[in-house]
Amino acid sequence: MSQTPRQSAERSVPTSADVARLAGVSRATVSYVLNNTSSVRISEPTRRRVREAAEELGYVPHAAARSLRAGHTRMVLLPTASFPVGPLYNRFFGELQWSLRRLDYTVVQYGSLGLAGDEAARAWAELRPVAVVSLGEVGLTPNGVGVLKRSGAKAVITLGPRRVEGAHSLVMDQAEVGACAVGHLAGRGRRAIGVVMPQEPGLELFSEPRLEGARRVAEAAGARIERLPLAYTEESAAALAARWRGIGLDAVFSYNDDYAALLMRALKDEDIRVPDETAMIGSDDLLLGRLLRPRLSTVHIDLVTGRRLAELVDRVVRDPENEPETHDLMGVRAVHRESS
Repeated sequence: MSQTPRQSAERSVPTSADVARLAGVSRATVSYVLNNTSSVRISEPTRRRVREAAEELGYVPHAAARSLRAGHTRMVLLPTASFPVGPLYNRFFGELQWSLRRLDYTVVQYGSLGLAGDEAARAWAELRPVAVVSLGEVGLTPNGVGVLKRSGAKAVITLGPRRVEGAHSLVMDQAEVGACAVGHLAGRGRRAIGVVMPQEPGLELFSEPRLEGARRVAEAAGARIERLPLAYTEESAAALAARWRGIGLDAVFSYNDDYAALLMRALKDEDIRVPDETAMIGSDDLLLGRLLRPRLSTVHIDLVTGRRLAELVDRVVRDPENEPETHDLMGVRAVHRESS
């Protein structure tokens, strides 16, 4: 006889005791296996038997109960970005999440759109994470760091252009990207350099510091910098290319390789030759740039691996009393190809 929806809803929820009976082990062993406890030695056949029993019964550990026993959660809160971060940073964050999971943390992505500063910190604190890795879109303050720590967060780690007092800070100095790009162009004799400024919301976190770095190097080289607003559309690129010769530029730093590809196509449609009339460099060193013709010069960004950041999270969670550290998250170098 088939079950009614009411009968299905009333079906008993499997417990760790049920798993223990089916696997022929103690409840403690079930707990050690399913919580990935490394301090207790359990044979691989026993581990496999426990996992198979849990899967057969449809049992999953109760996160809240585990947190009560441990005195803290295993949740790492990762606020999601509301802007397109691109393939380079997507790979980094993917590796970070994978590495945290290998260390037995649960990664929770939090949509923080519309939240700012201390308001965001209070919202994150409500979930009682053991760690927060803030990606820089929300400007955490020392007070916000304090709110998170008082709520039980053992590790607060920020990624951004500057350190935040009280937090472990991974500094991503975007100004160095712009400085490297314009240094490359100026070193090849270019003196009228455009800097593409994406119009997509949120990207100013990257583009404004890159412009500052570009201006610093251009001033030292006696070069002119022209700010070039550009939306990521064919229409915007075509409009910019149509007035290109009137701007009088001999080079352009196109923010990243995606925007460079967009602009290169539009310049070609206007019969503006790259690099003869206008040298071009992007950044992020994407495969796309090597497929373009001419091949795109770029700024290669060496990011600290997501695995190393996950290890930092774990180390700080285990020993939260250490003084906050500041680490450089990336290095940069120009890659010269045909476009410059």
